[in-house]
Amino acid sequence: MIYVGGCVGREPWLHAFVAHPNEVAQLRRMLRLRLILWGLPDHVDAAQICVSELVTNVIRHVGEGTPVTLRMVLSEPYLRLEVEDPDTRALPTLLATNVALESGRGMALVDAVADHRWGVILRDASKVVWCELAIDASVACSQGIGPRVTRAESILDLYGSWPLPHGGATAGGGSLLSMAAAEEAAIGVMADVLHWLCAHGYDPDDVLDRAQNHFEAGLGEAV
Repeated sequence: MIYVGGCVGREPWLHAFVAHPNEVAQLRRMLRLRLILWGLPDHVDAAQICVSELVTNVIRHVGEGTPVTLRMVLSEPYLRLEVEDPDTRALPTLLATNVALESGRGMALVDAVADHRWGVILRDASKVVWCELAIDASVACSQGIGPRVTRAESILDLYGSWPLPHGGATAGGGSLLSMAAAEEAAIGVMADVLHWLCAHGYDPDDVLDRAQNHFEAGLGEAV
């Protein structure tokens, strides 16, 4: 946690990746999960549009395979999104939306969604293209979030970033944990998630009932 304007804020979120069209969908999914964890579900669409356009600009004008870093910072009264790449020459261009050219249209969309709050920072060996979305100042304050909630956020963040396997583990597969230790770890994870639900105003009993329904439905499908 960090202190912003006298209240507890969020640590910046950084994600390094390689620019590629196939990466954009994964990036949007991770961004959605992070914003929900930060209590900003209403900003998901706008943030996804901005990041998609900024990353697409890198792909088009710098090239596929370019190493990129996405940085998201919550600081009242704005949510700041930054995309950094190593090319200091290919600068974004803003064109009028009625210009019949594809190049520049992405920044026009970012300009509209971000209410004209965007810019470029040139560094010695990289450039950062940023934009900001207005948020409710109260969201940037997060008093009362304890270590259990923080751990649950980390678990859910990892869950969102890991690609799901196409196949399950074999019945005879080994494990670094004994069955007893694995059971205790699983219980700890579920307990932390319940604390996270309480901290964000959800009814844990209701969520547990719904989770049980999903679990039972999955058993039926597996038969």
